[in-house]
Amino acid sequence: MKKLMISLMVLMILTEYTPIRAITGEAFAERPEPAYAKWGRLAMETAKEKYPRAKILDYLHIGREKGQTTDIERFKLWVEDGGKEFGLYIDIEFDSKTDRVVRINTRKSAN
Repeated sequence: MKKLMISLMVLMILTEYTPIRAITGEAFAERPEPAYAKWGRLAMETAKEKYPRAKILDYLHIGREKGQTTDIERFKLWVEDGGKEFGLYIDIEFDSKTDRVVRINTRKSAN
């Protein structure tokens, strides 16, 4: 019984679940999609095109760099291909008014 209680407490901490949130429905409220989400999907599509047999393990939105007419969304993906894991940086430059993609740069991490 003690192990069950400890397990439940750990689960509540990890999932940020509290009885109050459950009663109010806050725990089930949908979070809005972040502004960079569509660029993250494009970054993953780009990785799959470059490494078709690779498995994308995770990705990180590094941030947005604002320019005068274009912005750059920067991502780092963790990829496994052929039994090797590596980081893949993907920078997506796009027109800040029209969202038209100008350029996509990819580079493997040194490690």
